[in-house]
Amino acid sequence: MTAGVLEATLQAKIADSKKCLLPYITAGCDGWLEAVYAAAEAGADAVEVGLPFSDPVMDGPIIQQASDLALSQGTTPESIIAAIGNSHFEIPLVAMTYYNIAFHMGHERFASSLKAAGFSAAILADLPVGEAELWINAAGEVKLETVFLAAPTSSPKRCQLIAEKSQGFIYAVGLLGVTGEREKLAASTAVIAQRLKNITDKPVLVGVGISTPANAVKAAAVSDGVVVGSALVRILLETKSPEAVGEAVKRFRVALDNV
Repeated sequence: MTAGVLEATLQAKIADSKKCLLPYITAGCDGWLEAVYAAAEAGADAVEVGLPFSDPVMDGPIIQQASDLALSQGTTPESIIAAIGNSHFEIPLVAMTYYNIAFHMGHERFASSLKAAGFSAAILADLPVGEAELWINAAGEVKLETVFLAAPTSSPKRCQLIAEKSQGFIYAVGLLGVTGEREKLAASTAVIAQRLKNITDKPVLVGVGISTPANAVKAAAVSDGVVVGSALVRILLETKSPEAVGEAVKRFRVALDNV
């Protein structure tokens, strides 16, 4: 199978002996679209755009706060998709959300809307890989890559299935629990990253708990790169400054480029 835009972009980075950086921004917050642009300009290889959901079971307090704020301001999946569709980005975008939104809108409509707007891939955080065939088929029809998550508790058999079905990259969840900033990198990060690296040539990126450039460097030492979310969303909430988000992304970029 030919790699999609996201996977090809990340593989090219890896082939150049570099580490991949995917910032996450919650859509609908003040300055969110400008923050996506700022992250791209600061050296992100792709950006995850979070579509707010009222019951974000994977997300910790910072991203929950951002989602609640966005929803209270009238943000909808349609408004986010329209905003992206009216913009232009030189790097791949990944829609990050929950299955209820895809189910409510309809698999085919949701997948085709994301692709038409300019998204390269989607993550439905609470959709188990073993129950995802209808979504995979709908996304595949429009060449929208589907990224699956592997947790530290995922069995070898499940990791193998995730590695087979995931496109773009495999999201290695660094620790048990929800997203959020942590001072130290969890020991489980190396375990799940190595388990996946042993069974696939697809990019393996670590997310959840990557809150500082130092943590990112440690995680990247056992993987192909990192996803950084809560640390950047907190900056956007506190400062309402897309420029501040860009500056933070640049710090992560510089750190990873020195691995």
